[in-house]
Amino acid sequence: MALVDVSRIPQHVAIIMDGNGRWAQARSKPRTAGHERGADAVRATMRAARRLGIPALTLYAFSEQNWDRPEAEINALVDLLCECLVSERNELLDNEIRLSAIGRLHKLPQHAQSRLLSLSEETESCKGMTLTLALSYGGREELIDAARALASAARDGEIKPEDIDEAAIDRCLPSMDLGPVDLLIRTGGEKRISNFLLWGSAYAELYFTNQLWPDFDANSLYSAVLDYQGRERRFGLVPEVEEEETAREARRELERAV
Repeated sequence: MALVDVSRIPQHVAIIMDGNGRWAQARSKPRTAGHERGADAVRATMRAARRLGIPALTLYAFSEQNWDRPEAEINALVDLLCECLVSERNELLDNEIRLSAIGRLHKLPQHAQSRLLSLSEETESCKGMTLTLALSYGGREELIDAARALASAARDGEIKPEDIDEAAIDRCLPSMDLGPVDLLIRTGGEKRISNFLLWGSAYAELYFTNQLWPDFDANSLYSAVLDYQGRERRFGLVPEVEEEETAREARRELERAV
């Protein structure tokens, strides 16, 4: 495998962890076995991201639509979350990893909310990397919540409608606290983003792999980052315009230095 260029690491990597159920089904095991094995993949990926120096890693752990799954599976997922919040405590603290969460967290059981809040507060001062769990999360739902917040602020005279721009929306989206997504990975063979980080992924590089999430590991992440580094990110510009803007910025820097 080629070496990752540590000078061009994506600043924000987001992952749709798909394939736990199919992994278990292929082995004639209950779906919960796939989720348990998926937790091991989370740990391996988190460690690899930390070694690479990725500042922000966001994982799609439980979508707003997942509440429609069978109650037994939901309960098993919540129990697994709570177990991980206990078992991974030292891992996070020892590696200076701050834990964060986004989504409609109030819908989680109270004991899960309490453990999540406790570990988030305990790791708040960690500076090595931020691990964000998207729980009871949906990109459309996040935008709806932001629209409601902005509408309320306008109604109360706190802002004017014309003040609402991209920056204002950014400030209302918890998922944007760490900036836009540079690289979005989806495992499991599907090629869609499934209502995940819709606003922040507007210019993300998309990477799809047939690998099921429980089989994802450090080498899998390295492969995704290498693929990312082989792409040319233009953000809607053509190369000539990009080069001209770079030249203009260089001239401005020179003029300021003089």
